[in-house]
Parts: sequence; structure tokens; C-alpha cells
Amino acid sequence: MPDTLKGITVLDLTQNIAGPFCTQLLGDFGAEVIKVERPGSGDDARKWIPPAWAGVGTAFLAVNRNKKSVAIDLNTEAGRAAILRLAERCDVLVHSTRPGSLDKRGLGYEALRAVNPKLVYCGISAFGEKGPLAGDPGYDPLIQAFTGIMSVTGHPDRPPARVGVSIIDMGTGLWAFTGILSALYRRRDTGAGALVSTSLMETGVNWMSIFIAHYLGAEHVGQRMGDVTPMTSPYESFATRDGAVLITAANDNLFGNVCKALGLPDLPTDPRFNSNSQRVTNRPALHDLLEAKTRALSSAECVALLRKTGAPCSTINTVDSVVTDPQVAAMAMIKSLPSPHYPNYRVVDIPVSVDGEKASLNAAPPALGAHTDDILRWAGYSDEEIRNGKAQNAFG
Repeated sequence: MPDTLKGITVLDLTQNIAGPFCTQLLGDFGAEVIKVERPGSGDDARKWIPPAWAGVGTAFLAVNRNKKSVAIDLNTEAGRAAILRLAERCDVLVHSTRPGSLDKRGLGYEALRAVNPKLVYCGISAFGEKGPLAGDPGYDPLIQAFTGIMSVTGHPDRPPARVGVSIIDMGTGLWAFTGILSALYRRRDTGAGALVSTSLMETGVNWMSIFIAHYLGAEHVGQRMGDVTPMTSPYESFATRDGAVLITAANDNLFGNVCKALGLPDLPTDPRFNSNSQRVTNRPALHDLLEAKTRALSSAECVALLRKTGAPCSTINTVDSVVTDPQVAAMAMIKSLPSPHYPNYRVVDIPVSVDGEKASLNAAPPALGAHTDDILRWAGYSDEEIRNGKAQNAFG
């Protein structure tokens, strides 16, 4: 990736997933990221084990490359003073503390804007910075429950299920990243920083936009439908001889391709199935007709037949299959990154390229406090001040 954010320095006061994913993206685009962690323990995600990679939680390793780790205790006077000195020299600060927490420590937006008017200050919270739940904690599954995502995820005859991937955390990181880029772009013209804020709750409600539109426009309350998409058909999985395949035919032409591949040439003209609305209305009958054909095939055979006609489909892969898939390899989504701490360290690249290049993969996730002395010296600390800070347990 061309270093489009080269020259931007980020002070990262986040932990867990949402904030670190945001700051990793900034680092992937060339920014210098200084990750502040608690001395002795660090980011909570370091200890989210098992699974672990060389003793460190793999969730931490997934979202903390391209960063330098500085161990500073924000609960000490010397630690807070260090954050102020660092903020004077940084372009962006990102935090994921509860609303008001940094203000009480003298590190809120107004205090930092006073020492650096150009600072883009981004806060990531659970429920937002105002309202009755503003002070409540929140994590990805909890927000999936709160925003209705779990009510439409899973099979109708089973309890609600969370989406397995961290869509709330990583989605919020993306929104924070987007807001920061917007503020930096405006700063080029105004010279002034900005206050950027986002929350897990807002991300969850936004991800529910289509279901909310169903309700607002048609008073339709979404339900759990397994892998079925309610407004198109066929758009779901079908059993095969050795498993299942997912078929997604979003228009009449694609439906025709599916029928051609499966040897059912008359279905597209059947009055029950000759439009998407008819196919949705008669989904059970259509499903049975298509599945009678797919059950006679292996998943690989079924996908091969469907792809020959241009019908969208896929086997339902497990993670190990994805990592070794030739299409994933062709797009170079899994890359090696040399690391002194994690043997055979590999990462998932970002899903966007500029001029044919993706992320700037410069450094594996750092050991806790690996860069404390260097960064504090960069902020103007003398070796004696650093020693004193360590003696006070403010630095690690």
C-alpha cells in the first residue's frame, strides 16, 4: 500500500478489538501508531487465551500489527503528564474508555485541544456519549443482542445466535477509521483538529438498516430464517450428498442459470417461480424442487455445475479451507510477516488496494512496553526522567 498516511502519528489508548482494529488500519495505511498499555498487564486481549500464539492471545495479534508499545499507567500523575506530552506531538488520539473517564483524568478532548489544536480526538464507546446507557459497558455479543442482530440470526426452531465474527467491534473500528480520515482531510483546509465519536451500539443499529427499513416501510419485523435471505429466492443453502452448498440467485437471469445447471429448464416459466416475488412466496416448494437435484450431487460436483452456467454458489467452507483456498491465495489475503516473537507469523491483509498494493506490513504486534524508552525520548523525556517514571511505576 502506498503510505497515504505517512507523516501522521497516532496515540492509541484503546484495547480489546474495536479500537485496536481502527488504529491497525491507520498503521496499515502508513501512520506511526503508538500503543499505550498498562505496565505489567497490557491490553486485556493479550490474555484472551486459548487460543494463543507463542503465549499471546491470537485475537490481540490479529489487530495490533504496525504499532509500537509504550507502557504508561494513566492512573498516575506522571503517566497522565506523559500522555499530554505525547498528545502535543501527535496528529490523532484514539481511545475506547467509558465516556467521561479521560475527562476526569484531565485527558479529555478540551484539555488535549488546549495543548494541540490540530489533534483529531476519536472516542469509541459502547452505547454512545449521551443517553441513559452512556456509562454502561458493552461488548460485541451484548450489542448484537441489544440492536436486534441476534433476533434475525440463527434458525427459527433454535434460540437466537450471535454472528460468529466480531462484526460490531470491527465495524465500529471501520467507522472510527472513516471518521478520522474525514477529520484529517478537513484539517488540511482548516488547520484545526476535531472530535470524532462512534459507538458499538450505533454500528449495530446501522448494520440493521435493511431490517429497520422492512419495519418502517412495511411493518415487517424480521425473524430468524437460518441462512435464508427473506427478500430473494433462491438465496439459501441446499443439502448435497456430502454436505451443503449456498446458492444465491438474486434475479431472473441467475435463477435461469441455476435451473439450467440442475436440469430443471421448465422452472423459470412456471407461474409459481417466474418472478422473484413469486419465488419468495413459494420458497418452500422451490427449495424442495432444487434440493431434490442437489442431494444427488456432492458439494464439489454441485458447485462445478452451477459455476459453469454462471450461477452464484459456494461450498460452505471452514476456516482451514479458507486459508488454503486458491482464490484467497490469488488475492494475497494471507501474508507472512517476520516477527522475533511469533514463529511462522502470518496475517490477514486488508481488503482494498491502491495502485495494486495493499497494507504496509512493517511490523508484527509488539511485546508489551517494547518501545517505552524510545517513544518517551521522542516526546522529550531525558533518561533520568524515564528512570524516575519507572521508579514511580508510571512507566513500564
